[in-house]
Amino acid sequence: MKPLNPLLLAVVGLALAIAGWSAAVLGGRYGLATPVLPPTGLVTMGVIVVLTLVLGIRVLRWRNGKKKKMLNPILAAWTLVLAQACAYTGAMLLGWHAGIFVELLQIWSLRNSQELTWLALGMAGGGLVMIVVGLVVERFCKIPPEDGDSEAGNGLPGRPRPGKAKGEGEYAYRGD
Repeated sequence: MKPLNPLLLAVVGLALAIAGWSAAVLGGRYGLATPVLPPTGLVTMGVIVVLTLVLGIRVLRWRNGKKKKMLNPILAAWTLVLAQACAYTGAMLLGWHAGIFVELLQIWSLRNSQELTWLALGMAGGGLVMIVVGLVVERFCKIPPEDGDSEAGNGLPGRPRPGKAKGEGEYAYRGD
């Protein structure tokens, strides 16, 4: 699985900021409601962040050798996928609500939009937290290189390195 690309996260956030700003402008022009998530969305974002952190800490503790019990590899893979999904979702929410925030900030004094402005800012902040947690937990899931490993000259993945006997060093588990 490829690591997250921060540039791609920025592009997603920027594209959705433009879309959110456009939706807020069009909604205001035609008298429609401003498309901001309800406050319960912050609770949902908090649950996702806490779950991602808890699973990430489990993987980190195993990786650092604090657990003697073997970690379920499927759980570790799910944790990595959850971390990446959390970061992408955070980029989307940050972009969308930042665009809406910019539009609402321009009309702050014209109508009673202070509540929606603060809500959009809170949602954008929650998206930023999701991005940070996703990137941090993704780092938790990265397996450090073994002693003596280097990037070049170790053979192909799934094949023994030169100088190793068949069956030696092929599996990624800690034998305590």
